Amino acid sequence: MIRSAPVILYKGNKFYLTEAAATIRVGDQLNITSRLVSEDGNFTLGFFSIAETNFSYLGIWYTNDDQVRKVWIANRNQPIVDTSATLTIDKTGKLMITSAGKIVVNISDQNHAGNISATLHDDGNFVLADQSDNHRVLWQSFDNPTNVLLPGMKLGSNLTDAKNWTLTSWFSTQDPAPGAFSLSWDFFNESNQLVIRRRGIDYWTSGQLMQSQDNQDKQVFEFMMVNNPFDAYQYNLSIGDDAEARYFTYIPVNGRFPMWILDYKGNILTGEPSINFATTAFCLGYKNEGCVANSGLPVCRSHDYRFEEKNADFINGKSTDDDNTNISLSDCMQRCWDDCSCLGFINHSDGKGCIMYFETNYTINDHPGALSRYVLISSKTSQDKKAKGSKWVWIVIAVGISLVLLILSSFCVWRMRKIRLQEEEKRKRDKYLQELVASDSFNNSDEVGGERREGHDLNFFSFGSIAAATNDFSDVNKLGQGGFGPVYKGKLLDGKEIAIKRLAKTSGQGLIEFKNELILIAKLQHTNLVRVLGCCIHGEEKMLIYEYMPNKSLDYFLFDVNKRDILDWQKRFNIIEGIGQGLLYLHKYSRMRVIHRDLKASNVLLDENMNPKISDFGMARIFKPNETQANTVKVVGTYGYMSPEYAMEGTFSVKSDVFSFGVLVLEIVSGRRNNSFYNIERPLNLIGYAWELWNGGHVSDLKDPTLEAYGIDVKKQLSRTIHIGLLCVQESADDRPDMSYVISMLGNETIALPVPKQPAFFTGRSVLDLTSSESKSKDISVGDMSITVMEAR
Repeated sequence: MIRSAPVILYKGNKFYLTEAAATIRVGDQLNITSRLVSEDGNFTLGFFSIAETNFSYLGIWYTNDDQVRKVWIANRNQPIVDTSATLTIDKTGKLMITSAGKIVVNISDQNHAGNISATLHDDGNFVLADQSDNHRVLWQSFDNPTNVLLPGMKLGSNLTDAKNWTLTSWFSTQDPAPGAFSLSWDFFNESNQLVIRRRGIDYWTSGQLMQSQDNQDKQVFEFMMVNNPFDAYQYNLSIGDDAEARYFTYIPVNGRFPMWILDYKGNILTGEPSINFATTAFCLGYKNEGCVANSGLPVCRSHDYRFEEKNADFINGKSTDDDNTNISLSDCMQRCWDDCSCLGFINHSDGKGCIMYFETNYTINDHPGALSRYVLISSKTSQDKKAKGSKWVWIVIAVGISLVLLILSSFCVWRMRKIRLQEEEKRKRDKYLQELVASDSFNNSDEVGGERREGHDLNFFSFGSIAAATNDFSDVNKLGQGGFGPVYKGKLLDGKEIAIKRLAKTSGQGLIEFKNELILIAKLQHTNLVRVLGCCIHGEEKMLIYEYMPNKSLDYFLFDVNKRDILDWQKRFNIIEGIGQGLLYLHKYSRMRVIHRDLKASNVLLDENMNPKISDFGMARIFKPNETQANTVKVVGTYGYMSPEYAMEGTFSVKSDVFSFGVLVLEIVSGRRNNSFYNIERPLNLIGYAWELWNGGHVSDLKDPTLEAYGIDVKKQLSRTIHIGLLCVQESADDRPDMSYVISMLGNETIALPVPKQPAFFTGRSVLDLTSSESKSKDISVGDMSITVMEAR
């Protein structure tokens, strides 16, 4: 790993490291915020503080260890309060920590001359060396271990200078000062074992390190008393035995942060989560793997007693609080053990001192929120309790199994019932579809009936998905109300926006529309027709799902004085052409000839680009190939858009839609509604007014005032469009052009237009005497035939 050279800042006659480096030299100063980082980036050295204290320490840790566990501490006995502390090498070659110009901690206490520097090595060893004397080591952190054994470190003795390499635990989790436990290597009399001592007394031993074979017949070392599979396979253990030193060391086989940690409870932890080399806590008083038997047991204790850690509260017992800061957790445990009246204790939150509980009449109230209590119990008592409790355990197990079986059987019954309901729902839906295509309400059920029975291009949506898409059909999502029922806006889980027509349960008219649109859904596909995505049939609920049109309907813009100017002439002409193309497709190019019968501004929707799309095929009728017109006793549609032969005689054909198209053309050009227009001197509808202007040579006066500013070419196109509209609303159906000719006249200005004949319009009161656009129905006698005229929305 290549690292950049450190940047050294000169300030006040002193040199400070401002970027991470691996080495500090004479005169350099590593302040409270600076760091040394080993060449490979594996280890970091720097100052740190411990939570809930004001003390600072100089330590080493794995750079990428999220827990930032310290593997070595320089001043564990001499914490620093001043934040101005620095690590430096003075002119005599001593490595020290200074603060405010004074020496706080002497890390190395010998004077040295030469080119002295201290380097953090890639193995975590911090080494003070003389570079001018073949890198002679003057001092190193590996010779001064704290509570962590890194790979390559030694436990044992240096026979040349009588120096011992021993680990010493922290006092508590918040105090790195030497605690109650030490870990050393015992090589006397060829014992070759690890020994943990508590306050200098043997507490736990690993057993002799012996050579054996693993599963692959390889020679490995493992401890006799340590029953852990990873001592042989996580580490390569070895012994050093020569004239200079007798020691134990190890090399990791795997692991991200290899280290052995002697914790404040006397356990040997590893750098890997949930893996301990040795668990020695609570060795006191009883034998366990490696635990050393206590020869001086109090008369009230036996090897059957042990401490257990519980989250609980003592009740009905006496207590004494010893806040001696020199008493650790282990010391509290020893004191309680030695006092026959002590039944347990709690260590203070800072790990120093404890509260001890006495008396025989007490109970333990277990609850997760309580602090940890250490309770002294007898294993025999526990076994008796377990024996007595085993009966209840079996009873609980039997009851639990019964409950599980009951729940499973209930689930199976519920699941089978749900499947039956789904199958019944599907049968009802299929039956409904078969009935609707065979219904007498449709003129051409035979033509589509066979196909519907075999299958269709219809998507079925679940009621739950539609309810979720519309926020349970909330009023916020409601777009409007029609004769069939309400219309809602929805959003599917994939983000697609939809429009939902929900059939009112009491609407017979809506049911007819629903069936009609289902018949046509798989047949009609054109860019100027609104696409129906599917339907939802759930019990009495019936809904049609459409693509959502963000710009609503044509009447929303056309008849609003504040919005109509959005529709310039080019947009209006494109809308007229688009509607014409859609009708031409219905009349001539679709797989069946369809008469819409309810073409009006509110049934023309606009997409995001203001392109028109004909919608609402609830009134539509399907013609057989050899049919040109049909009669009905039930006239449906919207007054003002119905052709005279349909309104008066119940006769409809493609020319009926042409008439509605002509009305729509005049409305788009003028910006006025046909059935709401009147002249104060002589009541006329929009058709009559347009006819009068035509005859008077003032047809241009019909145009919307917002179109006044256009040039001569647009005015010619406007006049030609009005001319075509008048041709479409001629009284006789035979005189009206078909949609194919209408499209040609709109698109080709070279085609000469015939002179229109008088259109179908009424002066004075309407022949049908329908005074309100909301009129629901009226019976009219035409010859011997009774016709019901209905306004559909």
